[in-house]
Amino acid sequence: MPYTLHRGDALIALAGIPDNSVDAVITDPPYNSGGRTSSERTGRSARAKYTSADAEHDLANFPGENRDQRSYGFWLTLLLTESYRATVESGTALVFTDWRQLPTTTDALQAAGWTWRGIASWHKPVSRPQKGRLKQSCEYIVWGTKGPVDANRNPVYLPGLYTASQPRKDRVHITQKPVEVMQELVKICPPGGTVLDPFTGSGTTGVAALREGRQFIGVELSDHYADIAEQRLKAALTQDDFVLAGPEA
Repeated sequence: MPYTLHRGDALIALAGIPDNSVDAVITDPPYNSGGRTSSERTGRSARAKYTSADAEHDLANFPGENRDQRSYGFWLTLLLTESYRATVESGTALVFTDWRQLPTTTDALQAAGWTWRGIASWHKPVSRPQKGRLKQSCEYIVWGTKGPVDANRNPVYLPGLYTASQPRKDRVHITQKPVEVMQELVKICPPGGTVLDPFTGSGTTGVAALREGRQFIGVELSDHYADIAEQRLKAALTQDDFVLAGPEA
């Protein structure tokens, strides 16, 4: 099978992934954000933070959304350190974040050993205007490499700005990313290489990786979302991905 999905805590699962075995880490961790004050960020569920009162969907909560700023930075550094160990030389890390956690995310990436290379933006054209304020219509992708960039290893030219609305039809996760954006991002991984996502959620990164001819390793803490991810990953497989038994003698 071209994918593996681990169920459980990311730190525990990552410890079992061999050194230098993945080509790219592409992940959307819980932001532990979504509030003006510390109490708003740590005292509310993910659904309360990221779902408006008039939302047309009623999606399941997800865990890991109640760390304060310092513990979030420490926790993310540990995860990115384990991911660094598992990644090959010149491999890449792409980590989603919002504007509140952008400084902490860039710090954690570098503290874990990665060389910070820049920030890409996911622009959401359908976002809520705010009177007297600038519109918060972007999330960010902090990216870096394990050592130097090896352009010959995967000679792609990728944009730094992606515009796509958050999924509406068939949406299955509160913070689900558009698969068309993820299909562009997984191209940072060489064809046939392995993409690691320690926070698989509903499996969009894995679906994108499989569609683009990459292998995928995912980790998901929530059994609810792991079940959804498993269904979506299986649906993304082609006939060539299955090993069929030959005729019996």
